[in-house]
Amino acid sequence: MAIKMKRSTRFTVIFAAITIIFSAVFAAVSCCQLNILKENSNKRIFQLVAEIKQSYPEVSDREIAQIFNGLSDTSAAEQSLEKYGITASQWADASNTAAADRIITTNTILCVVFGFSFCAIFAIYILQRKKETKIITKYISRINNKDYDLAIEHNSEDEMSLLKNEIFKVTVMLREQADNSLKAKECLKNSLSDISHQLKTPLTSIIIMVDNILDNDNMPIELRREFLQDVRRETNSISFLVKSLLVLSRLDAEAIEFKTKIERADEIISECIRRTSVLADLKNVDVCADRNSQITLTCDYKWICEAITNIVKNCIEHTPDGGTVKISAEDNKIYTQISITDNGCGISAKDLPHIFERFYKGKNSSDESIGIGLALSKTIIEKSGGTISVNSAEGKGSRFDIKFFKLKQ
Repeated sequence: MAIKMKRSTRFTVIFAAITIIFSAVFAAVSCCQLNILKENSNKRIFQLVAEIKQSYPEVSDREIAQIFNGLSDTSAAEQSLEKYGITASQWADASNTAAADRIITTNTILCVVFGFSFCAIFAIYILQRKKETKIITKYISRINNKDYDLAIEHNSEDEMSLLKNEIFKVTVMLREQADNSLKAKECLKNSLSDISHQLKTPLTSIIIMVDNILDNDNMPIELRREFLQDVRRETNSISFLVKSLLVLSRLDAEAIEFKTKIERADEIISECIRRTSVLADLKNVDVCADRNSQITLTCDYKWICEAITNIVKNCIEHTPDGGTVKISAEDNKIYTQISITDNGCGISAKDLPHIFERFYKGKNSSDESIGIGLALSKTIIEKSGGTISVNSAEGKGSRFDIKFFKLKQ
């Protein structure tokens, strides 16, 4: 697999490579030119030595060597050469002067070529950066205008590409938030519609009954008492609805903090039975429990009791006179389960997928049912880290299973 390199790193590598190439070429050219200069100098020196040996045979090789090694006084020679226009700042050999000019010219050209190459590479790098910066600026501008339909896909590890990938992640998150916001608004709209409908009926009944009582001063006491009982029933229904809605809204807004600790399952079951005992007596329904003091749950005692109580209450309401509701708990290595079983009328296959929806009322629901108790229980259980499921068949009763899975320590 090819190794992908960041653009800044690639730029640095290219620049270093060009620098190395330039240095190598510069050194090679300089070496060649200096070799030419050395050859020219040696050639003239050899010619000069030959002339000296021929004209002055008495001069020894040692003396000549000392002259070329700089061990002799050259001031007199410098003064005599100045007569012919040759100074210490010039090459004594004209061919060396030309060679030196070639070296300077060649090195200057190499430096200029290198400088232009570097400037060209740097300019291309800057232009690409500006182009990508403009693209990213357009992306951010579209996001600010709440346009989240951006396709930003890049597999490079370059810094700008990584930035675009992070913008893409933010775009996906903002798109999801926008979609969730629309769903929340639609849900709120539907909820307000359902709440209005749920409140309208009992309030209308209360107004009619109160008007009847006020308009008829001679109303029989028994009829007046019946009207007042109906008013109390309707106000209780409204009170329960408002209370449940407030709890649900707080749960949805994450405004309720669950204070979890280890609780005994049998104590939770006993508290739920106590809370529903009056209703069970009125309906003549036997609520029994299979208690095990060894089974525990990590939960918020108050809220779990609220959730299970609503389920037990629902089972009692749908169980006929003389029926039975049983609560049991079991434990294994994976989860702890609390089950509520009744032998009531059961739930139709059509209603079963919807019974945990807010304000849903099934075919077998009573007239007093609001359709919020099971929805509230499901929300509390799921906020507590549990799950709830139901199995039911018409005429055979229902079974609710609440599971709390055990986390690894």
